Amino acid sequence: MEIVVTSADLLREPSDLAVLACLEHTPLPAELATLIEGADFSGKARQQRLLYPRGMVAPKRVLLLGLGTAEKLTADSLRQAAATATRQAQELQVDRLSVGLNGDLALAPTLIGQALAEGLALGAYRFQRYRSELSAEQKFAVAGATIVATANAEALQAGATIGQTIARGVTYARDLVNTPPNDLPPAALGEAAIAMGQRLGLTVTVLDKAQLIAGGFGGVLAVGQGSANEPRFIVMEYGTAREGTATICLVGKGLTFDSGGLSIKPADAMTTMKSDMSGAAAVFGTLQVVAELQLPLHVVGIVPAAENMPSSTAFRPDDVITTLSGKTVEVLNTDAEGRIVLADGLHYAQRYRPAAIIELSTLTGAIVIALGAHAIGMMGTSQELADRISRAGEASGERVWQLPLWDEYREMIKSEIADMKNIGGRPAGSITAAAFLANFVGDYPFVHLDIAGTAFAEKPTKPYDTPGATGVGVRLLSALLRSYAE
Repeated sequence: MEIVVTSADLLREPSDLAVLACLEHTPLPAELATLIEGADFSGKARQQRLLYPRGMVAPKRVLLLGLGTAEKLTADSLRQAAATATRQAQELQVDRLSVGLNGDLALAPTLIGQALAEGLALGAYRFQRYRSELSAEQKFAVAGATIVATANAEALQAGATIGQTIARGVTYARDLVNTPPNDLPPAALGEAAIAMGQRLGLTVTVLDKAQLIAGGFGGVLAVGQGSANEPRFIVMEYGTAREGTATICLVGKGLTFDSGGLSIKPADAMTTMKSDMSGAAAVFGTLQVVAELQLPLHVVGIVPAAENMPSSTAFRPDDVITTLSGKTVEVLNTDAEGRIVLADGLHYAQRYRPAAIIELSTLTGAIVIALGAHAIGMMGTSQELADRISRAGEASGERVWQLPLWDEYREMIKSEIADMKNIGGRPAGSITAAAFLANFVGDYPFVHLDIAGTAFAEKPTKPYDTPGATGVGVRLLSALLRSYAE
């Protein structure tokens, strides 16, 4: 979708659909006040009213969207309203819409432009690659949108450019996760990394099975050994390490499909397991954003990729695995495999001597029970880094909630026969998983983000999400990395 900003009066510009996002209890423009009774539209959050002005204003249709009160307004309020506008344009088969604001918004103009552009673009997202029969209505796509500004057009345009870039990164992550696992095994994910590197000028390394064996990547090899699709270890590097430039390592879990292995999942729990590489997809999407925005950083994306399958060659409960770090892991459940591949990825990240290691994974069902689909679980070894990520979560609308990572939780994953075991029992399952991961980051600042509840939406609650992958993590990490760049 093409999104531009122009200085004009929304109601004097011809348009098939003009959308006016209104703060609650803010008087409507006089031209519209004659068309609608005040009691019919107050501007409360998520309220909608579609008007047909019949020549009283220039647009053919006017959609009123409520933003709620000024005190409660956030960037995500605008993001959701803009996505709703695109959805309505799609339903009305409107090729291009215009969007304006009614009321004094206490947000920076650049942030307003960014949020509107993100919502407009993400509201248009659909994954139809595998649909062989589509009606004309289903094929229709909104081509563009114009943000109509009465002031600060230049700042709004700067924000809109950033917002479109971030939305493209989210869309890329969604496409990767929504791709069925037969078309995206670990090798294909590696090929996608190489293609992205060529497109954006990244340095990309993809290690195959022989190289993993030679390098001692015991965690990735163990998890992938039951599948006919061999594992890969993917490294994508933007920028270079140099004095005065922060090095940030992003590590994403790349389980392209997770059957549970020999500790096999129930059938109903397996149907969305193409999404077990959502952490990897977030790393891919974020690196695209970083490269397109040309942030003055050194960012390394690390993705251990494997497919966890049951077979005569699969790793077993009671196996002991030697990871890349040399530390040993007693396997008690092969469905707790993500942390085993991440052990290799996190240890590998240490060679870059980063200012921060941030890891994302659909790691535990326990985080879904704790936080549902509305927050990312966060645990870490650096409170400074955790606070920084919390602020990025509020700014991006991808909120995090911190859980403790005390030494007592580390005790819960100690093993009698190895350095540690891969599960610590049902109590505090999300925290003990993070405690396991913390063994592999050395003394570098580390935060683990459990996105199991937020990565895949079977029944979306936000208008900028659609059934399937959400692309969670891209907006959050983009906000975080932009804070480092500033």
